[in-house]
Amino acid sequence: YLLQLHHGAGGWESIGVQVLYPDDYNGCHAACPDPITFSSYTTIDLYKDTNAYFYDAPFKRTERPGQRDHYSGQTIGFGHPYGQTTATVREMNLHELVLGNRSRSCGQWDIWEAVFGPRGADGYPERIYDKRTGSINATTAQFWKENFDLKYILQRDSLKLMPKLQGKIHIYVGGSDTFFLTNAVMDMEDYLSGEGSGYNATVLIGTHGGRGFEHCFNGYGETPGDSRVVPNSITRLHYNTKFVPELCQRFRHTAPRDADLSWVY
Repeated sequence: YLLQLHHGAGGWESIGVQVLYPDDYNGCHAACPDPITFSSYTTIDLYKDTNAYFYDAPFKRTERPGQRDHYSGQTIGFGHPYGQTTATVREMNLHELVLGNRSRSCGQWDIWEAVFGPRGADGYPERIYDKRTGSINATTAQFWKENFDLKYILQRDSLKLMPKLQGKIHIYVGGSDTFFLTNAVMDMEDYLSGEGSGYNATVLIGTHGGRGFEHCFNGYGETPGDSRVVPNSITRLHYNTKFVPELCQRFRHTAPRDADLSWVY
């Protein structure tokens, strides 16, 4: 059995393969994962909103923030999450459109379309929203939901998945993630702490001194049981020392009766 450990896009993949292939993986530790539910596709609800670039309102148009402050994974010391908008969703997508059409910019939003979306009539990923106007394609959103919305899948298939995934899902995200990845994790936490509590999953939303950690948070300290609050630039260098001991413990406790545990010393 394999165990997944990663962050960002890899964080989504860690949870994704665990949920989609529950018999093949024995746990996942996912830090700052890309959107794990599309009810909070960063700052967009792909199911209820009609436009990805602007908040729905009858008398005004307010742009949705796409990035706040800055990425702190390589910052010396703690970041400063003031909540300042550094780019809107519209700006980020139009920048990608300049770099390449048909989801070929290699930018983050285009990458998500290529991963989650079906193939369109032109052979390229089907747009989740009009790249120029932000108008959301509800049909494409439904495809995303049924195939890649991990929270929805955990809910929909709970009778089958809950017995197989107990204690296997562990998620970490900063309280002020630079790219608003906190939002989807909070949606997932609401489910896992209520109706989905039988999964026995853990969710940690990181703060320091009342401030939310920015992008790249993967938990506190440098080793298991270390609760010191240290910057992302430190903890992101200690994935092995933080998680390999936990992985080994998981393997030992769930090993078949006749498993070879000669590696334990």
